Order: sequence, then C-alpha cells, then structure tokens
Amino acid sequence: MPNQKPRILNDYRDLIWSLIPLVLICVVLAALSQQCSVSTHGPTTGAVPHFDVRDALQDDAHSLPFPIRQPSLPSDWRPNSGSRDTITGADGGDVSTVGYISPQGTYMQLTQSNATESALADHVLQTRMPSGAEMVGGQKWTVYHVQGNEPAWIADFGAVRVLIKGAGNQSAYMTLAGSIDAAQPLKA
Repeated sequence: MPNQKPRILNDYRDLIWSLIPLVLICVVLAALSQQCSVSTHGPTTGAVPHFDVRDALQDDAHSLPFPIRQPSLPSDWRPNSGSRDTITGADGGDVSTVGYISPQGTYMQLTQSNATESALADHVLQTRMPSGAEMVGGQKWTVYHVQGNEPAWIADFGAVRVLIKGAGNQSAYMTLAGSIDAAQPLKA
C-alpha cells in the first residue's frame, strides 16, 4: 500500500484537487454534446412554428361529430399549434384546439367542443364559476376569471361550445370572438 497521509490530515486543498478533474470532465462532456452556450445578447424571440390551421380544422370537421368553425383572422395572426382531446363523463365530448400568436406576440387558444359549457370550463380552466359576460356581434360570451390565470370566454353556438383564452389583451379577445362569430361551420 502506498504511503498515504491519514484522513484527519486532509483539508480543503485536497478536496479542490480531487474536484478539478471531475469539473473538467463535465465541461468537456457539455461541450461535446453542444448543450453549453454563452450569449451576450440576452433572450431572443424564437420563430413561430408553422401550423396548417386550415387543414387541421378541416380534418376535425370531417372526423368530429359537431360543426367546426375556422375564423378568418387578419394576416398578422399566426397559427402555431393544434390538438385534440376528449372530456370524459356524462357532459363531456370531443375537443378541438388550435393556437394563434396575436400581432402583439401573445398566445391565444381557440377550443371547440360538443361538451357542455360547465364541463368545458372545468376541463380547460378547472372552474365552473362565470364572472361576467361580453357581447361580440350578436353572440354572448360568458367570461371566466380564475385568479392567477388568463381569463377565458365561452360561447354556445348550439351544437358546439367555443372557448377562447390566452395572454392577449381585450382587443385580441374581441378580434378572435368576432372572427368565430362571423365564421360559418366547415363542410364535413
């Protein structure tokens, strides 16, 4: 056995010398996996992913059992996402959701479902308590405010309930609600 000093005589210098190889190995691994970067410019806004909202909503119109509307939004509204979901239970139903980036750079969600208004509010917002109403065009939108969360508006279009929510301002909500109100259901 080589001549080692007793453990009681080890101090912080011995600890530092034993950690240096480990730190160097971590730096090399991070550099090799290209996960390490340094930026002097601060945060930047990423590109909005391309999402073909027309094809997605047309596909939903063909496969879901309720009318789907495609809003005709200004060209500076950019679709960026979409999904389908199901609300289980007696008042549940199918859910079609698409997302847009507004001209102000905020995300706005458009959800259409054949679930009841309370089931949709509970599914998306975890609440069933409306806090007001807005009239856009001839359509009444029930407003839901959840503390610490974005407000949501839900309108009943007969066979379908439409929910909009997001980080947008009042103008973004009005634009999206007005576009949905003016849209005719897509052909199934």
